[in-house]
Amino acid sequence: MEQSVKEILKHIGEDPTREGLLDTPRRVQKAWEFMCGGYKQDPKEIIQSALFKSSNKEMVIVKDIELYSTCEHHMLPIIGKAHVAYIPNGKVIGLSKIPRVVDVFSRRLQIQEQLTEQIADAINEAIEPEGVAVVIDARHMCMEMRGVQKICSTTITSALRGIFKKEKKTKDEFMSIISSSFHK
Repeated sequence: MEQSVKEILKHIGEDPTREGLLDTPRRVQKAWEFMCGGYKQDPKEIIQSALFKSSNKEMVIVKDIELYSTCEHHMLPIIGKAHVAYIPNGKVIGLSKIPRVVDVFSRRLQIQEQLTEQIADAINEAIEPEGVAVVIDARHMCMEMRGVQKICSTTITSALRGIFKKEKKTKDEFMSIISSSFHK
């Protein structure tokens, strides 16, 4: 990877041997290993590590989960927030595991639509709740830094499973709770 970064630097007209760039290939490699660390993690293991029996049947929401991902089309940042809800069916997840699941999928090359689906499906499959809802509100640097150059535009995606898809009032309750978090 370091050699590839040197080649990129040369290609854009830089000198990879100049002082400020000498360690850049190594730093870029470390950064990409971190930003794509989700490929080495299993969301099922994360969820299973903190799964508890519960009689709770009310909505559980973790909102405003910061996420940083990378667009698979241009390899530029996606920056946003995820809002995740589920209605337990005999099991609950340790609350800190929900942001960890978001990170697992965010730290891969992504499109936001797929990211939203992956988070919902992982939780749905692991705990078989009454329902799962995931909404992501994010900015895409591929739209802001290049191409259409629409600064501060956001994309909102949702994935609804179970009762959130079947019952409008459940979906509406979730959307009402998270709506104050959307970019304004």
